[in-house]
Amino acid sequence: MDSLPDVLAAHDYPGRGVLWCTTGDGTSLGAYFLTGRSPASQARTLRRTSEDTLVVAASDTREHDHLRHYVAARQSRQWLVFGNGEQVSTVADRLDAGRTPLLALDGLDYEPDPPIFTQRLTVVADGDGRAWFGAARRSAGGRTTTDRLTLHVSELPPGEAVLMTTYRSSGQHLATGAPFTETRTTAEDADALLDELWSALPPRLRIAAAVFTPGHLAGAGIRQAARVGD
Repeated sequence: MDSLPDVLAAHDYPGRGVLWCTTGDGTSLGAYFLTGRSPASQARTLRRTSEDTLVVAASDTREHDHLRHYVAARQSRQWLVFGNGEQVSTVADRLDAGRTPLLALDGLDYEPDPPIFTQRLTVVADGDGRAWFGAARRSAGGRTTTDRLTLHVSELPPGEAVLMTTYRSSGQHLATGAPFTETRTTAEDADALLDELWSALPPRLRIAAAVFTPGHLAGAGIRQAARVGD
């Protein structure tokens, strides 16, 4: 099982990513990160709007773009929901209405951004170390229907993690990321995990990253890139 830095270093452009892990101190943590190549993608910030919500918003005067600006994490009663798009709010609303994690993740579609058709990644986590990953992906063949992957993760021992990224890239070609990757972290706690994750992202592309604990989203650690002119 490769280390988290090695997994991320293997891809020139990972896009956006969701992570669920257990650190060395035995804490179950979620993480979300953004990287971007275009000026519009890089002109974003990750910030709290309330004790139970983190949003990705424009860092300048750009108008709202529903593919780039969205709720990235929301505490929904006993559930923490995080991911790379507006589906986070949809899933949180479904959980509030009493749906199970698997049903709340069902029926999502990939992003309408041809020719890439970015996959939508969502994680639902509870306070007992369990997490449900959902990925809505376009077929690699000719089908336009959505392939929906769900993955239930529980009882991760300290040092183990599960990662999903929107993309994988050799620097020449961009493709949809692997369904999921099991990896290892040397982080002992939340602060160390944020340091490890941030250091592993390509410096020229990284925008923001956050690490959080279910039930304590208000205490999330957030790291932002400093852009020239900011």
